[in-house]
Amino acid sequence: MKSAFMTSLLAGSVLTLATALSLGSVPQASAAEGLKSYQSGTKDFWLHPPDDWFLGDETEAQKGLAPPSGPPTGMSDAELADTVKKIKLPKGFKIEVYASGVLAARQMAWGDKGTLFVGSFGLGNVYAITDKNGKKEVKTIIKGLKMPTGLAYLNGALYVVDIDKVMRYDNPEDNLDKMPEPKVVYDDFPPYVAHGWKYIAVDKDGWFYIPVGPPFNIGIPPTSTSQIRRVDPKTGNAEIVALGVRNSVGGDVDPRSGKYWFTENARDWMGDDSPSDKLNMISKLGEHFGYPYCHQGDIPDPKFAMGHKCSEFTPPVVKLGDHVAPLGMKFYTGSMFPAEYKNNILIAEHGSWNRHQYQGARIVRVIVGPDGKNPKTEVFASGWIEGKQTYLGRPTDVIEAKDGSILIADDWGGAIYRISYDKAQAAAK
Repeated sequence: MKSAFMTSLLAGSVLTLATALSLGSVPQASAAEGLKSYQSGTKDFWLHPPDDWFLGDETEAQKGLAPPSGPPTGMSDAELADTVKKIKLPKGFKIEVYASGVLAARQMAWGDKGTLFVGSFGLGNVYAITDKNGKKEVKTIIKGLKMPTGLAYLNGALYVVDIDKVMRYDNPEDNLDKMPEPKVVYDDFPPYVAHGWKYIAVDKDGWFYIPVGPPFNIGIPPTSTSQIRRVDPKTGNAEIVALGVRNSVGGDVDPRSGKYWFTENARDWMGDDSPSDKLNMISKLGEHFGYPYCHQGDIPDPKFAMGHKCSEFTPPVVKLGDHVAPLGMKFYTGSMFPAEYKNNILIAEHGSWNRHQYQGARIVRVIVGPDGKNPKTEVFASGWIEGKQTYLGRPTDVIEAKDGSILIADDWGGAIYRISYDKAQAAAK
């Protein structure tokens, strides 16, 4: 039987949804203490976190903040149509609803025949979106998984990462009504659900970059976490390519250099305006990006710095902002958008919860060379926040379509949006 809290989880709160899948809990701090506090440095906590594990480092200044709950069945077509009217874009760009009813939508991947596969957060579903009589049909093709947030499509197969393993579904586009039994191609991830949701980026060799987050907000991470792995789905071999990474749920391979870039969510409960979330680039094997010792490249952790200096670690390419929650990202390689967008990075920011005035919930454009120097950042699409704490949507991923338009996943509205560009409209006065 689902509790009221569990019901709210399924309504769209990213962090709380994950914990609803945990197997148990540890004792809560006593109410007399006033502030929520947990001892998160034990394996029992990692395996059986309490439902509100993310509140365990609460402070007086931010007391009472918690992830918001979205509409449990997504937004109606009428609500989505109203929302897209409020989205601000550069001149010449247009946003429309591509598909609705894609509940808790996360990473997207294209099949060879034009099927859009979409993972989900907290619901255990994988969706397929196809064209049927001129309309988009959304079909739930896989059910009952733990947290299938990350997807990739490669050589005629759909790959799904589900907390502790990567599975391959062969020839999925011809079997949408009855998916084949999956084959596990990698199962050496830890089983921790908290920050265990993942994302897949495919490199030119067909290997997968996959992040592994720590099972708490802040602390000395288990040695199998706080890292980026590079996994070969053909053999099951893997290597650790980066350390000191907190919660990364987005990344892409630079088409110019072959280097892996990734977004990273910084720790909570250090204040509304600190620390900044990050965009990082791996320039050499085994780089350490600072967690838990240093945040945003220049702020030592008040408890876990433990004598380390921030100069010991790789700084971010871009400080994206405080609690903006950057998730999926892609290098734009299409030809529909203006030429100056070529090889720019487009990042889906999910938006704040550990902040009194929400920010994020937008698409950000980063203009930067392959060396990561002199980046320029600007807001590309915004308008999914009204007032201080009202969400109209929460972007989670970006993918380029065959025609050069881009699609945006939104787990709050349960929708996919399409953003296109019209040169003639841009030229019109």
